[in-house]
Amino acid sequence: MRAAVAEKRAAQEGADAAAACDAAIAAMTGTDKELAEAFHQLVKENTSLAAKTWYGMPAYVDADGKVVVAFKPGSKFKIRYASLEFQQAAKLDDGDVWPVGFAVTKLDEAGKKRIVEILKAAVDD
Repeated sequence: MRAAVAEKRAAQEGADAAAACDAAIAAMTGTDKELAEAFHQLVKENTSLAAKTWYGMPAYVDADGKVVVAFKPGSKFKIRYASLEFQQAAKLDDGDVWPVGFAVTKLDEAGKKRIVEILKAAVDD
């Protein structure tokens, strides 16, 4: 919660949200860092989303400033995988039930392709 308060204060003071996202990724280690860097690159190359932090984690927002997706490092929650967490602004609705979170342990070419498909559906660019 402290991270969210600090992020709000920084935004009010005109801080560079993208730089904060880069710093959050740079502070990670091991697999979390590798996955976050790869995911960050996929978002930059395939969507119009802007980078920021959300509760201290890398996140990506739409033109209205609403978080579409966040990268949750496994180490932060002491779990064995990182996850991509899609929020309300993501356009992933599919009937009455659809996934909003995806566990990630590695990103090969097939995994990257799948994530790009999900990202494009989520932002509907």
